[in-house]
Amino acid sequence: MKTGTEATIEDLYKVSGKAELVDGEIIHMSPTGHSPARAALKIVLSLGRYEEESGFGKVFTDGIGYVVDLARRKSFSPDASFYTGSLPDGLDMRFIEGAPAFAAEVRSAGDYGPTAERRMASKRADYFAAGTLVVWDVDLQSEDVVRSYGASEPDTPVTFRRGDMADAEPALPGWQIPVDDLFR
Repeated sequence: MKTGTEATIEDLYKVSGKAELVDGEIIHMSPTGHSPARAALKIVLSLGRYEEESGFGKVFTDGIGYVVDLARRKSFSPDASFYTGSLPDGLDMRFIEGAPAFAAEVRSAGDYGPTAERRMASKRADYFAAGTLVVWDVDLQSEDVVRSYGASEPDTPVTFRRGDMADAEPALPGWQIPVDDLFR
């Protein structure tokens, strides 16, 4: 509901829980169920190993804020993400300025149906407009468990199913995770 006053990033800092700033409004995101939360955790753990082994980028968990400057969107808060830009030295309590190179969005119970599909497609377009290279749509209820969308072909996902090794090329060179791990 529009109040007439557009929310700002400073307002977003005051929010309890996960939220994003879209169309001047703070959009609260509901908590997730245990299976989607575990899948996001498995992605983060695998990305953490990749960060340690490669010395490349930084992995972030659910709840991180990325500040972007798009016409209608001012922030993202993916379920799992990997950032390859520079970060300030030392302790920094602020959101990250800029988009992640890779973002994973794990579907929750409310992420199904035509309205949810339009919302997710719009968010992917925003990710790409902000500079994200790869966005995963992780759907634990689908045969196509991971749909990997790339900025170079944003409407043609690469799909990964149980038994496959999923990747996030070209955003994360050499990184892979067994799709089956998302169900453990």
